Formats: sequence, C-alpha cells, structure tokens
Amino acid sequence: MKEKIHEFLQKEIDLQHIPGAVISVSHKGKVLLEEAIGNSAVYPGKITMKQNTVFDLASLTKVVATLPVILKLIDDGEIRLDDRVEHFLPGFAQNGKGHITLRHLLTHTSGLPAHKQYYLENLNTDQIVERIYAESLEVPSGSRVIYSDLGLITLYKIIEVVTGQKFEMFVENEIFAPLEMVETGFNPTFERERYAATEYSEKLREYKYGIVHDDNTESMGGISGHAGLFSTIQDLQKYAEMIENNGVYKGKQILSEASLQLSRQNLTSFDSEYRGLGWILKSPVLSSCGDLFSEWSYGHTGFTGTSIWFDPSVNLNVILLTNRVHFGRQPHILRLRPRLHNIIRSFY
Repeated sequence: MKEKIHEFLQKEIDLQHIPGAVISVSHKGKVLLEEAIGNSAVYPGKITMKQNTVFDLASLTKVVATLPVILKLIDDGEIRLDDRVEHFLPGFAQNGKGHITLRHLLTHTSGLPAHKQYYLENLNTDQIVERIYAESLEVPSGSRVIYSDLGLITLYKIIEVVTGQKFEMFVENEIFAPLEMVETGFNPTFERERYAATEYSEKLREYKYGIVHDDNTESMGGISGHAGLFSTIQDLQKYAEMIENNGVYKGKQILSEASLQLSRQNLTSFDSEYRGLGWILKSPVLSSCGDLFSEWSYGHTGFTGTSIWFDPSVNLNVILLTNRVHFGRQPHILRLRPRLHNIIRSFY
C-alpha cells in the first residue's frame, strides 16, 4: 500500500497538482502509514515537506473545532439542536430568519448563501456578523443543502454567547488540551519553515506562511467557526482517535458516544448531498472519499487541500494534508482525493 500511495502522490506532484503532502492511514486504531512527500513550499524557494509541517486546515475547522464544541455543549445541556438562532442572537431574525435552528446551521440546510465576499470591504468580525443578520435566504430552510460558511460563522458567535468565552480559548481548553493537540490553534506563531505555504497574496506581496488563506477569516482576525485552524498530521491523528473511539481519548471522555453517533446520521436524505451534523457523509455521487468507502463513511474537506475521512465498516481513517492552493485554485484536488481513497480502501 505504501508504495502505491507514494507513487500516486509523486505523480500528482510531478504534474504540479500539489506541491507536496503529508498523509496518515490508520486501521483498527493503529497508524499504518504516516509519510511526508514533496515540498511544503515551491515559491519563492523550495522547502522540503516534513511530517511535522503545519497546515492551514481551511474548512476542516468546521469539524475539528466548531463541531466538537457544539457537541460538548449539547452533552452539557447548554443547547439543543432545535434551539432557534435568534434565542442567542436576536438580530439574526431579520428578513424571515427567525425560524432557523442550530440543526439547520449544522446540516447546511438553513438556506443561507454559501459565501459572501465581506473581506472586500475590510469588515471586522462584528461587522460581518451584522451583515449575516441582514442576509436573506436563497432557498426555504430545510429544502436543500447549501454548504454555507455563513452558517458556521453564526455558530462561532453562538458558542461565544453561550460560553461567555472567546471561541479560540474555549475550544483550546475543552477540546485541544484534553486531546494533547499541542500544535493546533488559530493565529499560530511557529517559525516560517514549519508552514505549508498557501497562495500568493497581493496585499502581502508574498506567499502566505501561517496567515489564514480564507479571506473572510483573515478579515476576522484569523479566527472563525468556518476556517482559520492550523494543525499537524500528528495532532489530527489524536482527534481522529477520539472520534473513532466514541469520544474517549486515553481514558478521558471528551464527547459522549450518543452525540457522536447523532452527528454521523444522515439528516439530509432529501438531497443528493448527504450531511450529518458538521460531517459530509458518503453520498450517491461525487464523494471525495471515492467509490470504495462504505455507505457509512463520513468526513470533511478543506479548500487549501486538506481532508479527513472515516470508514467505520473497516475501522479506517485517512488524513490527507496538502497545500494545493500554493499553485492556485485549479480543481485537480477534486479528482485526486477520490482516486487516492480508492487506492487505500482497496487494501481493506
């Protein structure tokens, strides 16, 4: 398996689809493969990819930070899925949004727009949240899946209201610290060589190293519920171990088995894109986990080139970290991911 994966990734590197990658494959609770290949930066000069390279996780933030916090707040009796957003954020009820619940936001069925370029106006966090309050729905809530960053920004603000703490501090204290994820967080301060460089920034006049790639998150000071998290393959393995072990890590119950089971149920069977709470589920078509992962599989992707997928039918998880946006925003990753997962799943 190792040779086939290495050969596959090297071919993608040679085609300049990705500069490099760090990959982890775990089966039945054991890490069978952890490898770095290629470069963490190509421009302006090459830096060799290492197993401890720090990646901008992009939308993996949604399931590595925001989701576990929400599940913990459910476990602790602080919130319920059918709580209305307006209960926590009264301003959100504008333009017919008073009925929208936390469940809608977590399943991407609120009807909110997928994305808005708030950063073009240099809006800060509070200003962006106010804009979301004023947004109108694109479709009726509960009618279809629209994968919405705006919904996760809203959840981030709800978490701060409920906990009375800064989002980044609460997730650090309640999730990352118990999981010993010591190199995971927002606005990291590692030396430049540790980072997988992302895209060229006209504003900075250089490539981004350790500065969030997502423009709205950068406008928000690097912290949001939809993007902004940085991490390493080793830290994500700890998170994956907890997820696979029904919320337990080294004997500590981080999340309940009940809330994790609920998060992995298909709550959008009316749509061709299957969603749980936070998680993408294996869907009938165009699934980034490929053709061979079972129908019970769940995971998530990040725009920078990251992904994590679990197949509980064979107790398998695959973490792929790339910085494909270093070469721009070509869609090669959309074919790379499923073909890679097909190779891996063929062995189990």
